[in-house]
Amino acid sequence: MSETKDKIVSLADQLIRVRGFNAFSYKDIAEPLEMKNAAVHYHFPAKSDLGIGVIQHDRNRFAATIAKWNKLPEQEQLQQLINVFRKHCHAGNICLMGSLSPDYNTLAPDMQQEVQQMAEDILHWLSQTLENGRKHKRFQFKGKAADRALLIMTNLQASLLMSRVLGPEIFTRISHQLMEDLIP
Repeated sequence: MSETKDKIVSLADQLIRVRGFNAFSYKDIAEPLEMKNAAVHYHFPAKSDLGIGVIQHDRNRFAATIAKWNKLPEQEQLQQLINVFRKHCHAGNICLMGSLSPDYNTLAPDMQQEVQQMAEDILHWLSQTLENGRKHKRFQFKGKAADRALLIMTNLQASLLMSRVLGPEIFTRISHQLMEDLIP
């Protein structure tokens, strides 16, 4: 990715996590980067192209990150995921999927497909991690690993929202309870 394109994607990522996808314009990207709107349009002709670029960048980063995490014991992998959410919490951000979900019905179909794939990527990895952790007796829980993965992800996403309103200690309480419920 070119340096300019990378800067555009990075700033758009921040804006999505703080404001939401529908709450910013190309002007909000062009001004801080000291460029014309036309320069943003050159790299991303439609806003959905920019959204797809942000999602794909995040998916690629997630794939590289979990490749490193997969060498760790399962409880440490889950803790690493929680740490990612903790960083977002302290930065006042919402995770990308959590931020795009409320806007989902207003997104272009190709962008909706990218959001779905991002969700599937995360849930697939987390389900496998949980099931492997249960096999290695590092986790204990009832039911299907896929259902537990949904519970964990929805709680982590909601914890970021609640932390915006009630403070970061909410995230700490929720993430602690999620781990406590799994460790035998």
